[in-house]
Amino acid sequence: MPKTPDFTRLLSAGVEFVALTRAQARDRAAELVGQGQLAQSQMQAFVDDLVDESRRRTDTMMDLVRSEIGRQVKTLGIATKDDLAKLEAKLTASPRGAATKAPAKKTAAKKTAKKTAAKKAVKKTAPATATPSPASPAS
Repeated sequence: MPKTPDFTRLLSAGVEFVALTRAQARDRAAELVGQGQLAQSQMQAFVDDLVDESRRRTDTMMDLVRSEIGRQVKTLGIATKDDLAKLEAKLTASPRGAATKAPAKKTAAKKTAKKTAAKKAVKKTAPATATPSPASPAS
């Protein structure tokens, strides 16, 4: 089975390849001034340009690496932090939803029980108010 590449190490190597510190840029500019290929007055602008270009290259490389890692993660079907956060939110919302639905059912059950009790009470009192039976003597 092939060994999984150490992406952190590869990324660090790539960043070192394109990253240029201000000190390194000054050293290169000083060499060019010493060789007569760059005027002393142009040195600071040259250093700034080198550092800016290095930052752009570093950012470009980081974007490429991130997109490739994202593509590989998607291809392998590995869950991302976003996937896990969505699942966690769904799981925590599920018990909350069930807890809020249960009281609503109890309230409906209470209302039904009250209606049933009221109907029974009406039935019990109804015969007492009925008309007298025909067996009673008439006066």
